[in-house]
Amino acid sequence: MSTPGEPHGGDLVALLVSGEPAAEIEHEAATLPAITVDSRTRSDLELLINGGFSPLRGFIGADDYASVVDRMTLRNGLPWPIPVYLAVGSERAGELRAGTRAALRDADGTLLAVIDIEETYARDKQREAELVYRTAEEAHPGVAAMYASGDLLLGGPVTAVRLPAYGSFHQYRLTPAQTRSVFAARGWKTVVGFQTRNPIHRAHEYLIKVALESVDGALIHPLVGDTKDDDIPAEVRMRCYEALIENYFVPERVLLSVLPAAMRYAGPREAIFHAIMRKNYGCTHFIVGRDHAGVGNYYGTYDAQRIFDEVDVGLLGIQPLFFEHAFWCLRTGAMATTRTSPASPEERLVLSGTRVRELLRAGQELPAEFTRPEVARVLIESMAPAV
Repeated sequence: MSTPGEPHGGDLVALLVSGEPAAEIEHEAATLPAITVDSRTRSDLELLINGGFSPLRGFIGADDYASVVDRMTLRNGLPWPIPVYLAVGSERAGELRAGTRAALRDADGTLLAVIDIEETYARDKQREAELVYRTAEEAHPGVAAMYASGDLLLGGPVTAVRLPAYGSFHQYRLTPAQTRSVFAARGWKTVVGFQTRNPIHRAHEYLIKVALESVDGALIHPLVGDTKDDDIPAEVRMRCYEALIENYFVPERVLLSVLPAAMRYAGPREAIFHAIMRKNYGCTHFIVGRDHAGVGNYYGTYDAQRIFDEVDVGLLGIQPLFFEHAFWCLRTGAMATTRTSPASPEERLVLSGTRVRELLRAGQELPAEFTRPEVARVLIESMAPAV
């Protein structure tokens, strides 16, 4: 069993070194083969470094990979639904061998970390797609990204000298240790995490506020790593979250921070993945709504909730909160679900991030039943053509 609020596996991993050890790594790295990490791998590396992927201390090896893909657990039985690996081109097999060390560098050449390569291995990409994403179709953005990654996987522990640098919303880039510190300072014993890659519309707001009736605080934790090209940019979404929290939440009961992860759009498995990360950030509860982390028609409406029946929730160590599809009820003039509203289907205004994007591209106003006016204003201004 896992105690609510403790990191996954029991300890919050910290892979960042400083002082003399960091200086020695910087000096050695100049002589090591370099691996330039792409934006998606950089997101994974950051979450390894800051403990968001606890208990992982590096990129997984072949045994953990097989266990994750086949059984949604690490080889020790701890729930883990999506493999976190370092993929490179097979042409580098000669220099990146087991027993060697490599420098992990950002696109501009900045050293982030080194990996001690313990093993190299191959994988069946189609099988990974079918089991993790439930489809082998390249039209699926997560599958496409996986297919495009290298064929040689490197497993081994990571030692880091710095986190990736960013040019935006620094005040919200809190590590798991930092969010936990905020929760402790505020006296929060129970914290609900909310995952989003869209501006928060009225349905999202409703779910968070319902959850807040039974916990001490909420971590609104938007994902700001790679998303689909047609998703609303993170900078715009952050302004929406700020406007919403300022005007419609009790500030002392909400913390806004960002998750540097990339979206995989893996639906059910990614719901568990998101829950584990929020557990590491200090959450005790996690909201799982309609079609969590879904894309297109690849997953059923509530598949992301049903998958929690397939994991040991005691070992998972975070309480999922399942919500039905929320809508604006025209009969009662409020947010509701089928549990609380007697409205007919014709009396329900169904809300979704996809619909928000459609209305914005069509130049149409966002109705007040759909999103708060302050949020609508930010979105409309962001979509206005440049003059």
